Amino acid sequence: MDVKEIVNLKDLADIKKFNFKTILSLLLLIAGILFYIYWGVTYGVWADIGIYSITIVFVLAGIFGMLLSLLEENGEKE
Repeated sequence: MDVKEIVNLKDLADIKKFNFKTILSLLLLIAGILFYIYWGVTYGVWADIGIYSITIVFVLAGIFGMLLSLLEENGEKE
């Protein structure tokens, strides 16, 4: 099995496949990025390991959640 068969980018970009899990994952991704920007603007601290650790949890959860929810739909179709 080839990676291109598993992850078809055209299927991932299809907006019709968005469900509750995908929307929640997108919100997590946006929340992580906005939290980092808000904290940096408010406190003037852009290089802080604490902020990185919180932001990366949100961002990675959003990215992996979107991938898993969209790939889950592809797996159910076959």
